Amino acid sequence: MAKITLLAENNCLASSIAGSVDALTIANRWWLYMKNDGAGPLFETEIVSIDGQPVVAQGGITLTPSRAMHEIEETDLILLPAFLPPFHMDNPRIKAICQWAKYQHKSGNEIASTCTGTFLLAETGLLNGCVATTNWQFAENFKRQYPKVNLQIDRLLTEDNGLYCTGAATAFMNLCLHLIEKFGSPDLASRCAKGLLVDTARQSQAPYIVYDFWENHSDEQVMKAQQWMGKNYENKFSIDAVAKSIGISPRHFKRRFKNATGETPLAYLQRLRIENAKRFLERTRDTINEITWRVGYEDISSFRRLFIKHTGLSPKNYRNKFASAYRDKVLH
Repeated sequence: MAKITLLAENNCLASSIAGSVDALTIANRWWLYMKNDGAGPLFETEIVSIDGQPVVAQGGITLTPSRAMHEIEETDLILLPAFLPPFHMDNPRIKAICQWAKYQHKSGNEIASTCTGTFLLAETGLLNGCVATTNWQFAENFKRQYPKVNLQIDRLLTEDNGLYCTGAATAFMNLCLHLIEKFGSPDLASRCAKGLLVDTARQSQAPYIVYDFWENHSDEQVMKAQQWMGKNYENKFSIDAVAKSIGISPRHFKRRFKNATGETPLAYLQRLRIENAKRFLERTRDTINEITWRVGYEDISSFRRLFIKHTGLSPKNYRNKFASAYRDKVLH
C-alpha cells in the first residue's frame, strides 16, 4: 500500500487536495474490485498541516488535518498544494514547509506539487537543475524567480529526481493517474481515467496557452511597435519596416525589443499571428486557408508547421477541440 501525504496550508486551493483524495479513493474501489482477492486498498491518504490545526483554503473552505507534518514517520509521496498569487515565499510558515520538504526528500521520500505549488517546491532549491512545469499563466514569473530550474511549460506532468510537477489547475488528475499506474497497473489507471472522465491523450499544456502580448515594460517605443504589429499583423511586412515605423534603426530596434519583451520581434509576430488564428478557428467558420491568409501568411504548409510548433495541434485538430462549444452556442 502506498501512503500519500497531502499538505494543507492557509489560502491554498482545496481542489488539488480534495480532488486527489477523491481520485485515489476511487482507485482503491476499482483495485479491490479488480483484484477480488481480499487484498487491502492500494492507497492510504492523509492530510497534514504545519501544526496539525485546521487551515482555511481559498473560498473559506476549512481543511481539517489528521496531524502535524512533523509527526509523519513514513510516507511514499508528499503532495504540495497550489496557491493563488501573490506568492509570499518569505512567510515563516512557507519557510517551515520548505525546510520540512527538503528533509523529507533527503530522507528518500518523493514530493509532488500541483499547479502553482511548483513555486513552493522551487523555493526549497530541490528543483534546481531539474525539469519542471507549472501553471502556464505564471511561467514568466517562475522563470524570473527560479532561473536554475529547467522549466518546460508545455509539459502537463514532469518527473525528475523523485520530484513531480503538474501544469494548470486540473492537471492534478494526470498526476493521480500516473500514481495509480505506478503503484497499481496500466489497466487500473485506464479504468480510473474513464470513470473520472480524464482525457489521457492530453499530454501538453501548449494548446491551452494564451499569450499576453502587452507585457509590463517601460519602453514606450517598443510598446508602439507592439501596437503597430497588433494593427497590421494580417499584412505582409518585414521587421525592418516595423523599426522604420517608429523611427529606430533595425539593429537597435531588435535589441531593444528583446530586452523589453524577452523575445525577438519575429518570434513575437509569429505568436501574435498564431493567437489570432486560434481565435478565428474557435469563433468563425472560415476555412483554414482563409484564416492562413487572414493572419498574414501565404504558404499554407508553412503556417500549419508553425501552428503545430506553437500549439502541439494541427489547425484542424485545434478547431475540433476548442470550437464546438462556441459554435453550438452561436448556431443554436
